[in-house]
Amino acid sequence: MARGTQLKAIALLPAFALVGLTVACGAGGSGAGNVGTSSSSSAPGTGSGDVGAVAKDDALAAMVPADVKSDGKIVVGQDQSYPPNEFVDNGKPAGFDVDLGTAIGQVLGVQMDFQNASFDGIIPGVGAKKYELAMSSFSINAERLQSVDMISYYSAGTSLAVLKGNPDGLKLDDLCGKKIAVQKGTTQVEDLDKKNAACTGAGKPAIEVTQLQAQTDVNLALTAKRVQGELADSPVIDYAVKQTNGQLESVGAPYDTAPYGIVLPKNSGDYGKAIQGAIQKLIDSGAYKKILDKWGLNAAGAVTKSEINPAS
Repeated sequence: MARGTQLKAIALLPAFALVGLTVACGAGGSGAGNVGTSSSSSAPGTGSGDVGAVAKDDALAAMVPADVKSDGKIVVGQDQSYPPNEFVDNGKPAGFDVDLGTAIGQVLGVQMDFQNASFDGIIPGVGAKKYELAMSSFSINAERLQSVDMISYYSAGTSLAVLKGNPDGLKLDDLCGKKIAVQKGTTQVEDLDKKNAACTGAGKPAIEVTQLQAQTDVNLALTAKRVQGELADSPVIDYAVKQTNGQLESVGAPYDTAPYGIVLPKNSGDYGKAIQGAIQKLIDSGAYKKILDKWGLNAAGAVTKSEINPAS
């Protein structure tokens, strides 16, 4: 990050942004967090609120491939710059995905080893067998399903955040000529490409898009007034609005709602069925709802049935 003129702005930032600065600057300013570091979690509850332990299901555990569970853990690729879904709290992974992933591990009788990584490198990392699965707020879409399997577990849309009072008058249906920040590799990048094509096609000025490696850097860009708005998943925008103590607000309703999916290697077979079965067990037992409630995720995004995509 730049020094000098932003020091006063940094002093006014809320706690969530300061945590993000620690992560981003710790990666040499790349905004990718401490890429390559890992942290294991054996029980949910890294944040406030105890969601309790979950019982192992022997039948589902037996479906996990031997080469995956032989070391007693599943290596999970994750970009921990996306609160409240995944972030770093006191040096440890935390968030909705971390708690849900940990609970899945409990059902399957394995520990989840959450590896912090750059978002746009995670799916290739699954293909290269660097990670045994990925759980990092990945929306399920046709492009991703060409190379991986995805197991649904929550639905989220895209939301727009602006400075309090919307001083620049941003509208969801007209961002032409505005400065908008977004995280690299997300579905929001594609969304802005489409919006930009519409702007220039109508003879309007293009959107000034700033792509940053970490979502915490995107939040910082807006609170520091380097951009006029940001696009991100609806739970992330909702959380940012709550944590900025009145500095930000959302504009309009979430759009393009789609399910999140846990990423597995293509043609995952019984492995995919084990993950899907574990999620369904958590939904049916009520543990899933407890995790949603703990992190303040909108109940409208909850799924009642986890599915394997593509269908097996």
